[in-house]
Amino acid sequence: MTEKEKMLAGKFYKTADVELSKMRDDARALTEKFNNTSILDKAERVKLLKQLFGTTGDEILIEPTFNCDYGCHIHVGNNFFANYNCVILDVAEVRIGKNCYLGPQVGIYTATHPINASERYNGLGLGKPITIGDNCWIGGHAVINPGVCLGNNVVVGSGAVVTKSFGDDVVLAGNPAIVLKRITVRKK
Repeated sequence: MTEKEKMLAGKFYKTADVELSKMRDDARALTEKFNNTSILDKAERVKLLKQLFGTTGDEILIEPTFNCDYGCHIHVGNNFFANYNCVILDVAEVRIGKNCYLGPQVGIYTATHPINASERYNGLGLGKPITIGDNCWIGGHAVINPGVCLGNNVVVGSGAVVTKSFGDDVVLAGNPAIVLKRITVRKK
């Protein structure tokens, strides 16, 4: 297996691999362009995001600055919004549904590292995918940790640290995040 294949399969991989390093450099070049676009050039911003991400819906808006590892492992549905200073570490897939909003300084982190110090300082990495359902709102400074799946209609309170998966229709908050209440979904 290549290091990229190991990374995407959720196995330990060498983070300094030449192919992966080039992919990260390419993503950083695109995010640098994106982060330096004029506020008046919304079409250019959308074009760069569509180049960077694996897939997007038609409506996508991210306020600079935005940073990611690879970009191509990020998949967002239609009507996606991320406020200032969003970071998505996408060494594994990140799938976000439609009508999702991220507050400022949200971190979505698929990347993790070995607990064993010698493995860590020898440059091994590990990734676990993250899935966020439709109609979710993640409050400012919240962190979504590796391997988490959130259902539809989930609200994550500001500053929450989500360390495990949760189903549909809940409000989460705290560190670690817990369910504060269930949401009654109104049908139109």
